[in-house]
Order: sequence, then C-alpha cells, then structure tokens
Amino acid sequence: SPAMSPSGPPDGGWGWVVVFGAFISIGFAYAFPKGLAIFFKEIQDFFGTSYSEIAWVSSIMLATTYGAGPISSILVNRYGSRPVVMFGGLLCGIGMVSAAFCTSILQLYICVGFITGFGLALNLQPSVIIIGKYFLKRRPIANGLAMAGSPVMLCTLAPLNQFLFDNFGWRGSFLILGAILLNCCVAGALFRPIGAATASGKTQATEEGKAALKEEVTKDAMEMSSATNVPTETKTEEEEGRDCCEKINQYLDFSLFKHRGFLIYLIGNVLMFLGFFAPIVFLAPYAKHIGIDEYSAAFLLSILAIVDMIARPTTGIIANSKWVRPRIQYFFSFSIAFNGTCHLLCPLASGYTGLVVYSIFFGLAFGMVCAMLFETLMDLVGAARFTSAVGLVTIAECCTILLGPPIGGTLIDTFGDYKYMFIKCGAVMVLAGTFLFIMNYYNYRMLAKEEKERKAKEEDPKSVRTENEVRNNWNKETTQDGPELEPLREDQEGLKKEVNGT
Repeated sequence: SPAMSPSGPPDGGWGWVVVFGAFISIGFAYAFPKGLAIFFKEIQDFFGTSYSEIAWVSSIMLATTYGAGPISSILVNRYGSRPVVMFGGLLCGIGMVSAAFCTSILQLYICVGFITGFGLALNLQPSVIIIGKYFLKRRPIANGLAMAGSPVMLCTLAPLNQFLFDNFGWRGSFLILGAILLNCCVAGALFRPIGAATASGKTQATEEGKAALKEEVTKDAMEMSSATNVPTETKTEEEEGRDCCEKINQYLDFSLFKHRGFLIYLIGNVLMFLGFFAPIVFLAPYAKHIGIDEYSAAFLLSILAIVDMIARPTTGIIANSKWVRPRIQYFFSFSIAFNGTCHLLCPLASGYTGLVVYSIFFGLAFGMVCAMLFETLMDLVGAARFTSAVGLVTIAECCTILLGPPIGGTLIDTFGDYKYMFIKCGAVMVLAGTFLFIMNYYNYRMLAKEEKERKAKEEDPKSVRTENEVRNNWNKETTQDGPELEPLREDQEGLKKEVNGT
C-alpha cells in the first residue's frame, strides 16, 4: 500500500518502525565485530595461535563490512532496501553457524570474517539509505536514534557473549549468535518500500539530468574524460541503458581527488583508523590479562558503550550549534587527538578502577568521533557528492582498518605487554588529529581567500546570472568542481550563458 503522498517523505508514521529496524541492523553491523573480542582469549588458547593471528578475525570482519559498502549501495539501488537487508541477515546467520564447526583459524577468517562481515555490510548501507527516504525534516533525529543501535547493542552483547561462553563454550555461543543475527531478516522485513518510489525515481532522474547537463558544459570547457559525465539522455532513462561500469562510476566520482577538503579528510581518516579499532578489540583481553575476572572485563565494554550512547547525541547537538557548526572541522580534529591522548594514558591505569576510568573517557572520545565522522565529510564536499565521497573514503579506510588490530596484536606478541599497543594507537591518533587541525586551518584560510576573489568577480556586471543559478551558486561552487577549478569557471561563464539562452 502506498505509504506516502508523492509530495515528499512522510517524516513519521511507518517511518518510526523503519527506524526501529535500522536501529537493530545498524546496531549489529557496528557492535558485533567489537563484541566478539570477548571470545578471543579462549579461541586463542583453543587453537594455540598468537594475538595478531586472532586479531585478524575482527579486522577482516570490520574491513569487509566497510569495504563492501559500495557493493551494498549498488544492490540497494537495484533491488531496494528490504531484500538486501534480509539477504544480509541470512548471510550473517550462515556465517556464524558455520563458524561453530570450524577446525582451524583460517576457516574462522572465512566464516566470521568474510561471510558474516559481508552480511553486516548488507545490513548497514540499506538501513542508512532507507531512513533518508522516509525522513527529511526529522532526519537528524531519525539518524541519531538509528545510530544509537551501535552502543546499545554493544552494551548488551558484551555481557551476553560472556554469559553464552560460560554456559555453551565458544562453539555453542557462535551457534546461538548465528540464530540471534537472523533477527536482521526480521528488521529488514520492516523496511517497507515507499509507495511513490516511481515518482521519487522520476524526480531523481530529472535531477541527475540537470547535473549531467551542467557536467556536459564543464566537459566542453575542459577535456574532462571522466565516465561520470554520462550524456543527458541515458541519465534520464534511469536504469535502462546503464551497465555496471557506469554504475560504479556514478557512485564513485573520482574527480573528488581534486577536491582539497576531501583529500585532507581522507589522509587524516586513513591515518586515524590505524589506531581506531585496536583498543576496543583488545580491551577485554587486556583486562583478563591483568587478572580481572571475565564478567568485569566484559562490563568494561558495556561502560564504554553506555558513555558512547550519551556522547553521540550530545556531540551532535554541540556540533550543530551556531558556534561550532562553521568550525566543525576543528572540533573533529580535537576529538581525534583527545581519543589518542586517552590511549596514551591507558598504560598508567593499573587496577580495575583505572580501566573503568579509561573506558569512560574512551567511550566519550569514541562517541564524539563517530558522531562527526560523516557530518564533517558532508560539510566538506556538500550533499550532492556525499554518497560518492563515502564510497571512496570507506574503500580507502579498508586497508588501515584491516591492518590496525593485527599490528596491535603483533606488538603484544613481541613485547608480551599491552602497553605498546595502546601507545601505538594513541600516537597515530594524536598525529592524525594534529594533521587535520593544521590542514583544515590552511583550508579555511584558502576558502576565505577564494570567497573574496569570487565576490569581487560577482560584482563585475558582466556575469549576470539567472535567479536559479544564484540560488544554487553556493551549492554548486562547493559541490560541482570544488574551489580548485576556479580558473576554469571563467571560461565556462560564456558557455553557461549560451546554455541559458537556448
């Protein structure tokens, strides 16, 4: 039944049920790889492997979840959110159940790392996308609620995993977890496709047509032979004449690599992820290593998650305030450096109390970074190129996400002490935060300078613009080509007038 009038997203109604479904699937996608860390020490003893070998399980899982994002997006565009999430839930269940029968660490990599990781990726993207279809005005609230799934799930999964392990061993736990993950299929079933999908598809097509027209002009102005510039006709006929390569190029707009803000963000983030997940993966094993009992060790993850839960929305509100919003990049770099400082101070925590304090601060820092991760990217590249930017960023982050925990594990194996792993993560993150701060300062200065030049040029009576162009002006300048292609715009000016005239 059509759930909405063609006018726009319903901003409520069934949308809240969709948010609940997204809460579950996003929660599993983010929390599950971290919650598994509870079993690491025991699986390690069982197979007699080293820390770095066992850390690969989490790494492969996280990297697959991040890296398969673009595949997931393509599938959603093709089949809609519901079937993709349900298939993802099925894959997660299969992966975990088959992991229960593994006889070697390599089989664990495949079952837990790849199969479950890919299932989680199919849960993550569609959930984020469908919220955007159901909400417009209340989207920040809806996204915030859905994203809260991650800490809430971590909070429950950590003690639950410990309980399951004590009663059923790790094999039995994996079987039960596989069954629990099948709930993602239920969550996916709630994602009812919106009735006026055809209407929104049409508008999207015309929007893309307009974008393509602009890009045609750009292409004539400079020989830009990127495959993003599909001629208008094919764009308007949405699905028909579009093969796989064009599809991929539509998601990944490679001209972003000429965008200064995007490059700064990319380098900073890739560096940051080298130290982002390792401390979470090793927190429970570290506590057990010091001689803290299992439940207390698992409880550390819950504390982290509870603080994270409070930190995310709070950070969102602060970042949205009129003082912080224009300087959100500085706030982001500060939170990364703050995160690193926590890890650097962690080895000083000797007893359980120290670890609790560390968990609280780590939860706060983690929540701050997570809350602003995508907001800062949108701030840099603009909404129009956001999807494409997320795809490129996640692919680039894959490598460092994959390497982070195993490097930490190697350090633990080499020195027989967790201290160096925390120091490595801390140092990397402080470095990333500092880099982002300095580069964004430079970027803000450059943008202000370019803005001044642009103002001077606009006062020039020659470039008379249509009302529409003035309205889209800011949007286009930041999203279409980015400030770097400034000189080219002068050549385009004449061309644009021709197009407007025709």
